[in-house]
Amino acid sequence: MHGMMRAYIRAVDRFNHGLGRVMMWGIFALMAVLLYSTWSKVASVPSLWTLEMAQFVMVGYFILGGPYSLQMGSNVRMDLLYGDWSPRKRAWADAITIWLLIFYLGVLIYGAVASTAYSFGYWGTEPFSFFAGLATGSEEIGRMERSSSAWRPYLWPIKVVMILGFTLMLLQCVSEFFKDVLILRGDPMPERADA
Repeated sequence: MHGMMRAYIRAVDRFNHGLGRVMMWGIFALMAVLLYSTWSKVASVPSLWTLEMAQFVMVGYFILGGPYSLQMGSNVRMDLLYGDWSPRKRAWADAITIWLLIFYLGVLIYGAVASTAYSFGYWGTEPFSFFAGLATGSEEIGRMERSSSAWRPYLWPIKVVMILGFTLMLLQCVSEFFKDVLILRGDPMPERADA
């Protein structure tokens, strides 16, 4: 059991660490879009797409960087009491409270899947069966949802990014839970050399 938990932790942590390091550069993509927006307004040829594109880049940066932030312990935390606790007591608190986050992420994933199905033109109440139907060919993509702005981009790409980010965050939460279990059993994971 310990071996399976360690293998899961290593695989999820490695993937989310790599993705997080890549997503750090997303801030430069956001800056480039905003600088172009500023330049185009100064040059009296304002573009329609820059504000919404900046929002999309920020969503990707934030949501896909979330699992890395959780892994590094960079998430916002109330250290009034927690900071003085022993590692074992912290592991107990984290092992219990992580389930609240897992429940919340489950709700977010369901909402993101439903919203993505809607963006593909599905009007029903079973979004998971819609995607299963797309895979088997029994469902078709309907009229795709577009933004109401003047640029009118399709919204499904950013909604897919949200599903991916929430799922990776859920996987990272399970990894953090396994780390807490290992600490409570007296067999913690070794620290990362690059952390």
